[in-house]
Amino acid sequence: MQPISAPYSAPPASQRSVLRGAIFIMATSSIGPAFLTQTSLFTEKYLASFAFAILISLLIDIGAQLNIWRIISVSNLRGQDVANRVLPGVGHLISAFIVLGGIAFNIGNIGGAGLAMNVIFGVPPVLGSLIAAVGVIAIFVMRNAKRIMDMVMQLLGVIMLCMIGYAMLQSNPPLLEALSHSIDPDDPLILLLPIVTLVGGTVGGYISFSGGHRLVEAGIVGIHNVGHVTRAAVTGILTTGVVRVCLFLATLGVVSKGLALDPGNPAASVFSHAMGTVGYKMFGIVLLAASVSSVIGAAYTSVSFMYSLHDSIRRYNERVVIAFIVCSTLIYSLVGQPVKVLVVAGALNALVLPLALGCILWASRKVEIVGTEYRHPRWMLVFGILAVIATAVGVVLSFKSLLQFWLS
Repeated sequence: MQPISAPYSAPPASQRSVLRGAIFIMATSSIGPAFLTQTSLFTEKYLASFAFAILISLLIDIGAQLNIWRIISVSNLRGQDVANRVLPGVGHLISAFIVLGGIAFNIGNIGGAGLAMNVIFGVPPVLGSLIAAVGVIAIFVMRNAKRIMDMVMQLLGVIMLCMIGYAMLQSNPPLLEALSHSIDPDDPLILLLPIVTLVGGTVGGYISFSGGHRLVEAGIVGIHNVGHVTRAAVTGILTTGVVRVCLFLATLGVVSKGLALDPGNPAASVFSHAMGTVGYKMFGIVLLAASVSSVIGAAYTSVSFMYSLHDSIRRYNERVVIAFIVCSTLIYSLVGQPVKVLVVAGALNALVLPLALGCILWASRKVEIVGTEYRHPRWMLVFGILAVIATAVGVVLSFKSLLQFWLS
């Protein structure tokens, strides 16, 4: 059945900025240091066939995000509140996983920002991370912090897209080969792991809820906004997809010439091979934009999952976000990146999407949550189920890796 909604009309000017902000907070949150590393390494390993993994993962990502954004917008409830309505207590469990994962990932993001400052300006990484953290905190100290956050995320997204796109052009990739392998890979079965990894990195954990929660907070909710929310959800995934395709093609252009990537920093070597010293500096800018945007996205969304614990968290959310960033920065500065904590948090965070999306799909059939006028499309439900299955496989792989890690 098709959703009952008003005919599409352009959103008012007051909503357009928030919609763009929601799109970019989701997209740039997924484009972090891990995104750059995974895309480069997978391209080097699977070559042009990796295009097939990108295409399939994009379809699954769209299915997952459409379900999540539409249901939390129609219901005017954040993800944890929807889950608690479906299964009391599950929302609090999801929130705990996301907050733990958010702190762990932000340690890595802060570390990435420090490395970027080292590449660009030559300052020590720890000092660079502190400078980057102060810059991010400054955003949430200002008046209209959410509006400024929206603008910063859009700017960082455009910077990353332009620079990665330029690197792609400079590497002169084999476009026809990549296009043909996107629908006819050499061995589709061996691409299962990268597909699951890409889905988890794009809509896993807190990422798929970041933009949706921004819309709820801004009041872009209800059945009359379904069209705007749907277009924003798809645009967010496509924005991430365009950046990933550009980085894939840039890497493919490099490795197809027989050049090897540095295992310690594969994305940096892509830029270096394509443009020399200038390319290495450009990589530093891309890494800084990716790290800072991920710090903002992880902190903002993790705190939004804490709103249901106490109303004061919502009232003083900017202060809580600042405390969240300070906590991650202090751990990185004083302890470094504690490997075991990061591995455990990553494994637990893998539980978030199949569990949360499962609750979202269940909620889509409950009129007491979505109302009597809304009808969730069945094809969207099917895509959501596929996303649950794909991410459930990721959970199995994550915990298998975790077991091997502890036994090693």
